[in-house]
Amino acid sequence: MGLKVIGAGFGRTGTLSLKAALEQLGFGTCHHMLEVIKSPEQGKLWSAIGKGATPDWDRVFAGFESTVDFPACIFWRELAEKYPDAKVVLSVRSADSWYKSASETIFAVGKVVPGWLKVLVPHMGRVFGMHENLIRDRTFGGNQDDPVNAKAVFERHNAEVKAAFPADRLLVFEAKQGWEPLCAFLGVPVPATPYPNVNDTAEFKARIRALSALRWAPWGLLAIIAAAIAAYVALTSGQPVN
Repeated sequence: MGLKVIGAGFGRTGTLSLKAALEQLGFGTCHHMLEVIKSPEQGKLWSAIGKGATPDWDRVFAGFESTVDFPACIFWRELAEKYPDAKVVLSVRSADSWYKSASETIFAVGKVVPGWLKVLVPHMGRVFGMHENLIRDRTFGGNQDDPVNAKAVFERHNAEVKAAFPADRLLVFEAKQGWEPLCAFLGVPVPATPYPNVNDTAEFKARIRALSALRWAPWGLLAIIAAAIAAYVALTSGQPVN
């Protein structure tokens, strides 16, 4: 099948709304980090890429006609070469607003994932390992929490994408522009419905809080086990249980 649209913009530039828009316009299921999180097969493929394996892009994007967001946006050059007929959409926003959003969501989540969860749930281990290898280290040089560095990487990435393609292959797009420029670029009719506005920040933060709470789960379990053992010892020794 091959990709028809390549999203080159970093995550937190309206990529989830763009995914919904591309799917509504008929560009198949759109690949996004959510697909990696949901699919063990995707997790395995991207984990291997993160460790340096040569990507089999046709296998990675089997069943997809478009892609946006991390991790695929990191490989925009390779994908544009692999799929020369695909249009490229660079989703953008100001560097300051992007960093604020990214630091509270995609950068924050990796800090709160408990190590035991990565061990007991191999898929989670692969996804977060890929996140560390491809996003934290490869993209931001291991320094995504420094706003100066992260914003410089963001702006350099956008400049490189803009310089790489002629105007008929690249659309620099902000979600607030709505359907018109996107549809004109892709050569499809403008829908009668409003452009998607998928803001998952609140949901993302709720997931971060839940993951953070899980860090204490083993200690809670140990406390329960210790209390059970104490109760058992007291019962079997004839001593009263406090």
